[in-house]
Formats: sequence, C-alpha cells, structure tokens
Amino acid sequence: MAVKKKTSAGAVPVPVLTPRALARATLDRQLLLRRTAMSAKDAVTHLVGLQAQNTKPPYYQLLARLQGFRPAELSALMEAREVVRIVTLRSTIHTHTADDALTLRPLVQPARDRELNIFRKRLTGVDLDRLREVSRTYVEEEPRTPKEIRARLLTEWPEADPQALSTAARCLLPLVQVTPRGLWGVSGGVALTTVERWLGRAGETAPDIDGTVLRYLGAFGPASVRDMQTWAGLTRLKEVFERLRPRLVTFRDEHGVELFDLPDAPRPAEDTPAPPRFLPEFDNVLLGHADRTRVIPALLKGLNGVGNQVYGSVLVDGFFAAVWRLDTPRDAPAVVTVQEVRPLTAAERDSLTEEAADLVTAMTPAIGYDVRFATFVDLGR
Repeated sequence: MAVKKKTSAGAVPVPVLTPRALARATLDRQLLLRRTAMSAKDAVTHLVGLQAQNTKPPYYQLLARLQGFRPAELSALMEAREVVRIVTLRSTIHTHTADDALTLRPLVQPARDRELNIFRKRLTGVDLDRLREVSRTYVEEEPRTPKEIRARLLTEWPEADPQALSTAARCLLPLVQVTPRGLWGVSGGVALTTVERWLGRAGETAPDIDGTVLRYLGAFGPASVRDMQTWAGLTRLKEVFERLRPRLVTFRDEHGVELFDLPDAPRPAEDTPAPPRFLPEFDNVLLGHADRTRVIPALLKGLNGVGNQVYGSVLVDGFFAAVWRLDTPRDAPAVVTVQEVRPLTAAERDSLTEEAADLVTAMTPAIGYDVRFATFVDLGR
C-alpha cells in the first residue's frame, strides 16, 4: 500500500510505496497480473519491445501475458515485417514494432557512440564516415552475415581489428536481423540489413525522449530516473523528468528514492492476487529497472543466473521464487523442471503444475507432460 511519509509542518506528505505495492503496480503494467486479450502487436507496442537476446524469449514473454497466445501469431508479424529484431535498449537485441524500431534506435544512438569509443583505439586510420557508407551499401545490396560484413570491411582496412570493424558497423548503422532468424520453429543464422531497407521507409531524425519517458512509465512504472536510464542504456535523463514533472505524480520507495508515475496509471492494492508465471531467461520485468527488488527479493539476487548462464524465472505471488527448464524428449512427455530458490507450498506447486500444462500445450507438440520439483542447483551443470 501507499503510506504517507512524515514531513515538516505545512509540507505535502509524499506517499511511500511498500515493496508489495510497487511490485503489484509493475506487474499490472507488464500484463502479468492477468492475461489480456490484447493482440501480440499491441502488446509489443505497449511493452515498448521485448527482450530478445535469444530467439525464444519473446514468445514466452507473450505467452505469460496474453490470452490464447500461440507462437505463430508473433512469427506472422515478423514475416510481414510488422515487428523486427534490432539492437536498441542497453545494447541488446529487442523485438520491436516497425514504428518503434525506427524511433527508438535513433534515441539510443548516444549509447552506441559510447560503445564505439571503447573500440576507437583499435580503429586507427579508419574513416568512420567511410565505414558507415561502405557497410550500408554492402548490407542494403542484400542481407549479410556478420562474418561477411567483417570480410568486406577488411578489404578496405586490412590492418584494422576485425572485431572492432564489425562493432563499428553495428554501432553506426541501425541493423536488423532479417527472417527467418527469430521465427518460431525455424529461426536460422543471423543476416543483417538496415532497418530502413527492411521496412522500406526512413527512420526518425528527432527522437521523442519525452514521449518515450511517458511510455516507459506506462509499461514499467512507478520508476526512478535511474530505473529508466538502466532500461534505456542512456544517461542524463534527470532534466527530462524534471521537464515532465508537472504531468506526473511522485512517490517514494521504502529507501526514500523518488519514483515518478503517470497520474491515471493503475496501482493495485498490495493484496491483489498475482498468478504464477513462467518467464523466459530474458524478460522485461526482470531487466527493466536499476532496482530489481520489486520482483527479485534482495536475498535471492543473482539466483536466476549463475555466471554466464541465465535461467528461466518462475514468479510466485508476484516475486521470483524458482528457476525452470522445459525439455521435450522425442516420443515422450515434456518435462518441466522447477527448482525452488525458496520453499514452495503445496498450493503453490499445484498452481504451477496447472500453469505448466498451459505452457506445454501452447509451446510444444508433446503429448502429455511431467512437472518435477526440486531444490535449486545450477541447471547448467
């Protein structure tokens, strides 16, 4: 619940959001308190994109959020070029609508510029303007693999570092991964072209940072300035929030951090039920804030991934409680393995078993399934 923080006489009290109240608000924005009848395209728009470092997470993110979702719906959008896979937020691959790909990629260009600066010493003698044009011409002739792009650039700058050359091309150009990469059950290797070439229209020249802040709060709020900076991979957004302050409402978390929000956005009561959900190894709600304790309790920090191994996360009562894996052996029932990072009750296990049935039905051709519960160990072993 929101409680009033004591202030000096005459000052307006600042509402404080308890951890559960903050979690429920975020889950509601993320469509995780109840499945919605929203279309896949509308959901991708509302969520300002989907984490897509691997090809399957976008499908599992939508399964956790939408009524009756099936992978073919998102695949059809990709084939129709209504959604694309492109490096945007935090220098990671996201699935965005075509419109968002054209607007968000220019918005995060400062982050790409910082990334390029890391490699600049390994590009001595390389004219970056020339590299941009050579790369653009090459990938717009037809989609090219990263290996092909490196080889082409090495013909121009044979003494340069190959990795630095390909990184420079990725930073300087808005490159999309073309289909069949990312299609459910097909996928394929990475081939790249520019977003303008793939979509047949030009991108934005003046990114709308104010509008993006408002959309972020609509999908991830209430949130701090630092939360959004972490989500976007950008810096110096404090002045943007200050400019928007008259249009926003503010809260504090239990540590006194100022949180911004849209006035009419939903903020459910902290006792609102939160159904169990199987989330993929990369999911918006797990990565959209600097302070992730609204979903991952501080005592469980880091347990949804060990080293470079990231696991699927299970939310129970709205909080991270287990990791999971789906195995689909040939000619045998699917197996959903749930490893508990905190003890689950019998009722919680029963609700997860029901959720697992929907997961197997929607995402696999398996006939039958088995759910196995165990205490947490490193699933990568």
